[in-house]
Amino acid sequence: MESRYNPASLEEKWQQTWTERQLYQTPETRDRPKFYALSMFPYPSGSLHMGHVRVYTITDVIGRLKRMQGYRVLNPMGWDAFGLPAENAAIERGIHPAKWTYQNIAQMKQQLERLGIAFDWTREVATCSPDYYKWTQWIFLQFFNAGLAYQKEAAVNWDPIDQTVLANEQVDNEGRSWRSGAKVERKLLKQWFFKITDYAEQLLQDLDQLTGWPERVKLMQANWIGKSVGAYLEFPIVDSTEKVAVFTTRPDTVYGVTYVVLAPEHPLTRQVTTSDRLAAVESFIAEVSNQSELERTADDKPKRGIPTGGTAINPFTGEEIPIWIADYVLYEYGTGAVMGVPAHDVRDFKFAREQNLPIKQVIVRADAADEKAQLKEAYTEPGIVINSELFNGMESPTAKGEIIAYAEKQKWGKARVQYRLRDWLISRQRYWGAPIPVIHCPSCGAVPVPDEDLPVQLPEDVAFSGRGLSPLSQLESWVNVPCPSCGEPAKRETDTMDTFIDSSWYFLRYPDAQNADKAFDTQQVNDWLPVDQYVGGIEHAILHLLYSRFFTKVLRDRGLLNFDEPFQRLLTQGMVQGLTYKNPQTGKYIPSAQVNASDPKDPEMGEPLQVFYEKMSKSKYNGVDPLEVLGNYGADTARMFILFKAPPEKDLEWEDADVEGQFRFLNRVWRLVTEYAETTPAKQVKGELSKAEKELRRAIHTAIKEITEDLDGEYQFNTAVSELMKLSNALNDADCKNSAIYTEGIKTLLILLAPFAPHIAEELWQGIGNQTSVHEQSWPGVDLDALVVDEITLVIQISGKTRGTIQVPAQATREELEQYARESEVAQKYIAGQEIKKAIVVPGKLVNFVLGK
Repeated sequence: MESRYNPASLEEKWQQTWTERQLYQTPETRDRPKFYALSMFPYPSGSLHMGHVRVYTITDVIGRLKRMQGYRVLNPMGWDAFGLPAENAAIERGIHPAKWTYQNIAQMKQQLERLGIAFDWTREVATCSPDYYKWTQWIFLQFFNAGLAYQKEAAVNWDPIDQTVLANEQVDNEGRSWRSGAKVERKLLKQWFFKITDYAEQLLQDLDQLTGWPERVKLMQANWIGKSVGAYLEFPIVDSTEKVAVFTTRPDTVYGVTYVVLAPEHPLTRQVTTSDRLAAVESFIAEVSNQSELERTADDKPKRGIPTGGTAINPFTGEEIPIWIADYVLYEYGTGAVMGVPAHDVRDFKFAREQNLPIKQVIVRADAADEKAQLKEAYTEPGIVINSELFNGMESPTAKGEIIAYAEKQKWGKARVQYRLRDWLISRQRYWGAPIPVIHCPSCGAVPVPDEDLPVQLPEDVAFSGRGLSPLSQLESWVNVPCPSCGEPAKRETDTMDTFIDSSWYFLRYPDAQNADKAFDTQQVNDWLPVDQYVGGIEHAILHLLYSRFFTKVLRDRGLLNFDEPFQRLLTQGMVQGLTYKNPQTGKYIPSAQVNASDPKDPEMGEPLQVFYEKMSKSKYNGVDPLEVLGNYGADTARMFILFKAPPEKDLEWEDADVEGQFRFLNRVWRLVTEYAETTPAKQVKGELSKAEKELRRAIHTAIKEITEDLDGEYQFNTAVSELMKLSNALNDADCKNSAIYTEGIKTLLILLAPFAPHIAEELWQGIGNQTSVHEQSWPGVDLDALVVDEITLVIQISGKTRGTIQVPAQATREELEQYARESEVAQKYIAGQEIKKAIVVPGKLVNFVLGK
């Protein structure tokens, strides 16, 4: 063992040794309880960032701890490897997406190994591998056969110059194409969907099962599902057999409806438009088609609309009301139409005021003094119903149910539960994704590719221009195939799947990653799943987690799984933030290398800079390269800093001084253990423990107790590292370094340190004569007897002033404490024959003698 701490050499040594010994490989034995520790797998961009370092370190500590506590642990890793960036790279760099992706995977895998993460690489998956996406396609067919996959026309982003469909990621904040700069249009194309709405209620109700999830994540999911209880109502169109259908959560306001609004894309729009309004309506529709969904629905955007000239009848009042179209109503949401109740809806009130539409109040406060006073704003609270015929005088919550019952009786509508959640559009008109395994036959329609013909592999001889249709659709030799059912000439589906499909089931593949015959063996998956601890970013709190839950429920209903939820516990780690310099006048970010930290000014303009912490980003010049940190300080220091700086769910502010602090701590541990290794301490305890030995043993078992509690349930890695420091200090200060208790302390320190800093712990463990790995040791248990204190420090006060302390037996009674205090030299010095008027005893803390005058 070297005399000084050299992280680079020892980390390289142990990484090679662990690889040779396959220390990290998941045990197959089932005679121990299981623990599935999982980090959200990364997109292979080619380089790690500090966010990666944090999430994988957190999961690694949990997995290592559980392994030492006697669990069989599964901690796998893979790659979310399909997606748009690889296709962009193909266009910009002239390299095939597969080559670019696998190069990045190799590079990032090497970086991950430097961190000492205990991944079982025998279970590695890459979603772009045919061995993986074969089963992604097979799972698609499970959905198809269950009636949960279908095609329909849907609005997409269309680049009019490149003549291609764009993903949302390819449209900038101004609604322009990432490549051509053209204003993106909305266009209807036939797309594939998954019927996630069939599972909306289950997805909502089963949130109650997720007791190990953060409440805010469950709330985000519930809001995304967006359950609404209300009424489906129909407004007959004048001079037509058609009706405008709406959904409302406020049927109690239906007598206040003064207009209805259709989405511009609604099929009824052209039917209700009168000839004199046709040109204006078509112009408005064309204008709206160039807006993104975000532009149309943003709260800070003005709500624009025009009348169609058509009218409908409010069946409750018999009144004719105008039909409008407006940009804020989307055809994809609900029925694609809304009823306008300006007196009781903030958006409708604003729209009615702008368009000079009638406002009719039908709900007032219970204590309203003047029902006829003109509204200055929408009244949206419950109250008493007015101007509503049969229902006048009712409390509005009661009126809701009564009005729905009345509508059902009159056949004007019915009660309905509706969800904000829409079916999942999974089609992508791009190359680098899993091909949808469907063949379109003129006679048979959409025919699933037979299981034996999977995978439908991506062809390699494609051209990437970024213009026109998907590269797959232009490759006739790949597109034209016989129909699997009738043999007639047919065409492959040329859309590929949304990459969220790949990540919605990857955790099911890991337990049986090498299976060439099945997506997974049901017995093995049911053994390992659900995931016991899932760790990842809050940015995935909605879609990825929701889709994964949806997949789990569908595959359960197909008889492939026996559990309802995929992830029992969820930890959403905070962001890693870097010190950031910004010129508030120009908005430009300035690299820290160009700034004098003691007097931060713009190096060109000389203006004072804003200094703050913000999420690390290349564009903000505030990132820290993990490889640079590993090179300067080693992986163990990086891990220790990441864990110590902040609780895992909080944002972490990167500070070089704190990194130095952890490096110094590991150096102190190195010196402490190497000095111990040069001694020959006693191997066994002889006789009664000395006072120093008792104190050290108490420090040892206090550390075990506190660290174990910090790593159980709510993970408090920062306080656990603090306890390691306390134990190290206790060992350094101990007056019994030749004792067997000191040996116990050194070994305990290294075992407790092992999950946090695996390389240095392993090196030092071997350096003190052990033949087995420190990571194969059992996690130490607490000896409660060692925590019992023999003596306590008792404070002596005279008339309220502290005069000194004495050591007394910990179990002393109140009477004994007073006696010890009276007889102490401290008390005798200040009492000096004076009368003790009163003795105040606080057990375990102090004795205060109040003296007479």
